[in-house]
Amino acid sequence: MKAPLIDPFQRAVTYLRVSVTDRCDFRCTYCMSEDMTFLPKRDLLTLEELDEVSTAFVNLGVRKLRITGGEPLVRRGIMTYFKAMARHLESGQLDELTLTTNGSQLHRFAADLAAVGVRRVNISLDTLDEQKFSKITRWGRLPQVLQGIDAAQSAGLRVKINAVALKGFNEDELFSIVEWCASRDMDLTFIEVMPMGDLGNEDRLDQYWPLSDLRGELRQRYTLTELPDNTGGPARYVRLEETGQKVGFITPLTHNFCESCNRVRLTCTGELFMCLGQEDRADLRPALRDPTAPALDDAIRAAIRLKPKGHDFDYSRQEVAGQMTRHMSHTGG
Repeated sequence: MKAPLIDPFQRAVTYLRVSVTDRCDFRCTYCMSEDMTFLPKRDLLTLEELDEVSTAFVNLGVRKLRITGGEPLVRRGIMTYFKAMARHLESGQLDELTLTTNGSQLHRFAADLAAVGVRRVNISLDTLDEQKFSKITRWGRLPQVLQGIDAAQSAGLRVKINAVALKGFNEDELFSIVEWCASRDMDLTFIEVMPMGDLGNEDRLDQYWPLSDLRGELRQRYTLTELPDNTGGPARYVRLEETGQKVGFITPLTHNFCESCNRVRLTCTGELFMCLGQEDRADLRPALRDPTAPALDDAIRAAIRLKPKGHDFDYSRQEVAGQMTRHMSHTGG
């Protein structure tokens, strides 16, 4: 047994989010520009390199892998990587292999994902209105995503919907989204919009809908029971007693969740970000490509020793603090 990954604040790192591509077939307004310039393919880690670095993390005690992007299912040959990671499920070293997706390609991949051991998928969906969906995703088509959800459930995958709470955009859909998820036996998590990307600060403030306000609206219709559930991520959960469904809240602004952070993020180019809301990073590519560089395990341990205590996101003074200029797609959310 190798010694586990422990950061400077005595938090065990057991959760790795792996961005396998910066490309996406949507252009969601809070995630990327409409005219994004994507990385040259030669800059991306190969599928074999993604396998090597992910396996190194598993051998160092990571128990959960979440595959992200961009949109992970647009990466050519991506099932080769999923099949490679399945061996860690079979050995018992890995507890969970899962992904976050926009759902556009799930109708093609749901059955294959289930076959290699994926049991849950998170699907990003902020509105059930087809016109509003087209507006916020710019390039997306809602019927295609709904087809993907159907395919995922037919394949036996547990679906959770992730909805970014956006003032003036989906406030009026709060109860319809909740009731739709309940009718399909899908869990639901709301996420506060984070100050990342190249939109102006004023835009972010205009979009910001505190989840404390959203919870208050839910209480007007439902009985909320706090749950101790923890899926290894930052969400905190309640059960709506009237529907029996689980609803999560990811609140980087109204309630910093950094004290229990157990995760790091690997980009598709081999950069390791120790915090979503800080610029601290380590480049693991030399350990993968340069035989004279430090060994991969040593490079990972050195990076974890740099993990900060938390992020600096803050809207409380009616201005954006802690803003990250990189796009959300760069580190996979």
